[in-house]
Formats: sequence, C-alpha cells, structure tokens
Amino acid sequence: MPRDYHFADLVFTGGPVYTVDPARSWADAVAVRDGRIVVVGGEHDVSHLVGAGTEVVDLTGKLLLPGFQDAHVHPVLAGTTRRTCDLHDLEEAQDYVAAVAAYAAAHPDRPWITGGGWSMEAFPGGTPHRALLDGVVPDRPVALPNRDGHGVWANTRALEIAGITHDTPDPADGRIERDADGAPTGMLQEGAAELVTRHIPATSERDFYEGLLEGQRYLHGFGITGWQDAAVGQAFAPGDVYGAYLAAAEDGSLTARVRAAQWWDREGGMEQLPQFLARREEARVGRFSAGSVKMMLDGVAENHTAAMLEPYLDGCGCSSGTSGLDFIDPEKLRRYVSTLDAEGFQVHFHALGDRAVRVALDAVEEALRRNGRRGNRHHLAHLQVVHPDDIPRFRALGATANMQPLWAMHEPQMDELTIPFLGEDRAAWQYPFGSLARSGAMLAAGSDWSVSTPDVMLGVHVAVNRRGPGGDDDRVLGPQECLDLGTALAAYTAGAARVNHLDADTGSVQTGKYADLVVLDRDPFAGPSGAIGETRVLRTYVEGALVHAAQ
Repeated sequence: MPRDYHFADLVFTGGPVYTVDPARSWADAVAVRDGRIVVVGGEHDVSHLVGAGTEVVDLTGKLLLPGFQDAHVHPVLAGTTRRTCDLHDLEEAQDYVAAVAAYAAAHPDRPWITGGGWSMEAFPGGTPHRALLDGVVPDRPVALPNRDGHGVWANTRALEIAGITHDTPDPADGRIERDADGAPTGMLQEGAAELVTRHIPATSERDFYEGLLEGQRYLHGFGITGWQDAAVGQAFAPGDVYGAYLAAAEDGSLTARVRAAQWWDREGGMEQLPQFLARREEARVGRFSAGSVKMMLDGVAENHTAAMLEPYLDGCGCSSGTSGLDFIDPEKLRRYVSTLDAEGFQVHFHALGDRAVRVALDAVEEALRRNGRRGNRHHLAHLQVVHPDDIPRFRALGATANMQPLWAMHEPQMDELTIPFLGEDRAAWQYPFGSLARSGAMLAAGSDWSVSTPDVMLGVHVAVNRRGPGGDDDRVLGPQECLDLGTALAAYTAGAARVNHLDADTGSVQTGKYADLVVLDRDPFAGPSGAIGETRVLRTYVEGALVHAAQ
C-alpha cells in the first residue's frame, strides 16, 4: 500500500515544547515527516497530519526539547574505559584498590591493567602512591589515568618498564611526583604520564569501535544527539579514535552527529597541517566531520599546571613561585592559530587558567587581524579562572565560551585542592558563566566525560544553582555567576549546535530542521530550581528515530 505523504510519521502533543529558537518561543505540538520537523505550533496545527500510520506521543505535560549536544567530550575513550578497569563510579581509595585487584584477578591474561577514572580528592594532596597498587598487582604493570586525564597512577612494575628512576628528569610539560628521598611515587602529572603510557599495547580498532558504540549508547541515554570529540588523533593512551568514527559513519552505526577536534601535537608545528586537511576531507561521511583542531594550552589547577597570570599560593598562603605551564609557546600559538583559521579550521582550545584564557584570546585576535572574520567559530573550553578584563573580549572576538557547568560548585576537589592555592580573589573569578552571558558572549556547554558525568540535567542544575543537587552542603560557588534555566538549556542545544557547525539543521525545534529531540520526565520550568538535577530523560530521537527509551 503506497504511503500517504499528507500525514506525519511522528507527532508530539500534550505537553510544552521549548523550541530554543532565536525568540526562545514555546509551542504545544510538533509533527515530523521523513526525519525532519514539518510543523511546530498548537495541537490544532498538527491534528490533520495524524493518519493510521502516524505515531502519536502524548507528552502528558512533560517537556520536549531539541536534542542535547555536548561541546567537549571523549566518548570513545570513555566507552573503552567502561570495558576495562573502570573506576569512575567509585570514590574512596580502598574501593579503587579493591576494584583493581578484582579486575586483575578476573583478567589474568591482560599484560597491562588499564582503565582509570579515580578522583584526586580520595588521596592526600591528590597524589596516590604506587605502593597501593603494588600490594594487589606486583607482577604486571598498572597505569590508571585520573578522572580528569591529567595524571596517571602507576605501579612499580610500570615505572620499571618505562625506566623511571630517582634520576629521571621531569619532562618540560609534566612532573614526576617523588618521595622525600627523590624516588618516584608512581604519580605522573601531565606530560610525564607519557613516559609510561607509550609502553601500553595499542588498543585495537575493533576495541575502539566497540567503545564508540558503548559511549554513544550511554550519551543517548542522557538525551545527547551530537557532540564534539575533543581529542581525535594521537592524543594520549590508548590511542587514535579517528578510525572508529570513520568506520561507524560509513556503516551507519554512528547515530549521533559528531564533529572531531583533531589533536594538535604540542611538540610539533605546522607540519601537522597536511594530515588535518586530509582527514577533514576524508571525514565528510554520514554524520561525521573533522573540521576542528584541538589545542591544549595548559593543565589543571589541582596539580598547579593550569597557566595562571600570577603564581599559585603555597600551603601557608604565600606565593609558591610557580604559575603553571604553557604547553604551546604563546608566540608560536598566534602563528599556528592564524594559519589554521586561514585554512578554515575551527580551533578548540583547552584553556583553564587565566593566563591560558588570555593567550587563547590573543591568538584569536591575531587571526582576526590577519584573516578577517571567517566564521570558523573558535571556542575556549573549561574557563575555570578568567580575569575580569578578558570577559568582554569573548563577544568582541566572536569566541564562544565552552562551559563545563558541573565543575562550578563546592566539593572536596574544589575546597581542598583548588581554592586554598588560588586565594580569595582568584577563587571568585572561577567559572564566570553569568558574567560571560551578561557581556554578550556566546555560550556552549559540555561535560568532558569521562572526567565528569555527561548527565546534561545535572550540568544544567549546577549552572542554575552553582551547587550540587540534594545533600547538606548549601554553599553556593559565586552566586553572581548563576544562569537562568532557559540560558543553561540553550547552551546545551542551540549553543553547542552552533559550535559544532550543526545549527542550520539542529539545536532548535523549528520547521525544516532534523527531528533530533529529547523528552524529559517533567517540565523543569514548572518546578523549583533545586529539583532540576532530578530530571531524567525518557526518550531520545535522531531524525525522528527512537535511539533511547528509559526502562
């Protein structure tokens, strides 16, 4: 029987629709045909489109939104970690050690114990010791990145394989933590981790492919229909995930829309450009593209490698004499960014400290001076500390603020490993989302999963409340930097879609756009702000096809 193209394939009624269109308008019904939205309006606008073959979803008062997008995430590596010694769901040191012991016993054939996801706050000073791992795995190497990926916890056997001893010097872009007598503790910060990870057997293409599908399944469960992978290339162990994306795009198993940020090797220069160009051309497949370049400018505040304009404080509140690391020389960076911009690449900066933020903005300014505005949509991720003088530069330069909202709250890592070493003034400059929004900056949002959960509604909760959901801790981190709910949701939809160069077809519920949609289990606009984090995703659609349904 021939199909009647007068009817819709899918209709949503019975609940509010936050369209996130430029007017931030609301609707009551949406109709979908052939994967695209054909009507946005009231129930009377869609009733004539309901035929015998139309699926009608009654929202029963629940909220329909455009599909969420994550502007900074590592789903292949996260999905692969979930299939190895995954520590992300644990919190205490003894639980980590027990999990490593159990994994090693269950996998006696694995030459290395890998995985990761431990939290620095579980250990004094954020630095675990190799002796804890030696006690459960003495005969095989163990190398476990921490939750933020900026350090690796290794056992003695791994240090022996890497040749790391009392006499091994620190690399220029990292630090080997040492005991009082100078012996390595097994904690390797930043570039020092590569001394060990380079010896880990390469992850197979098949394992990466399976990791991608696992990561994609997990992200769809949070309503995420697209993302920007912030490390595609030879970034760090376990290796390059580009091939997994290309394979999934070619065989149709990539249901999400993905923009790859190709990894900039900070030890290299413009000799990397030919590969960037080749991959960008090759990656025009299905829902996959590779038009961005990721440049990691600094580290993290907890281990004092984030690049700061002024030195960190020491335990006594005096200047420590160290102000973090520049992973790429600022003078060279301006030339590199100008060249990438001229070639049509978007630059995705890791810029966490206030010096890194300023250096990134200076590079964008230089590119604009040389090339004019080319619409490449450069963006700065993390933005933990931003000097107030640099807030208005985002709007002036057209640079997007790529937020990871879940980090903007009080918790042990913030209170014990960060604020005391920043000092009161700088601590007040952390995650200035409200100031950026008021200045007219464009906002996008992401999770940095597996560093932190990709649960969008938890991120939205913290963006609005600047504190975590529930619990007894009612302290607010910088109340002046709170966002309203609509702005926070827009950062995960229209804002992230714009950063991903997908805004022509996604990011809002508008006629003609893809039916990438998410149904929540409530309308968070109708409840108290303190309950936003309790919101769950019921359904996720990509082009009108259901890719996740809550059990």
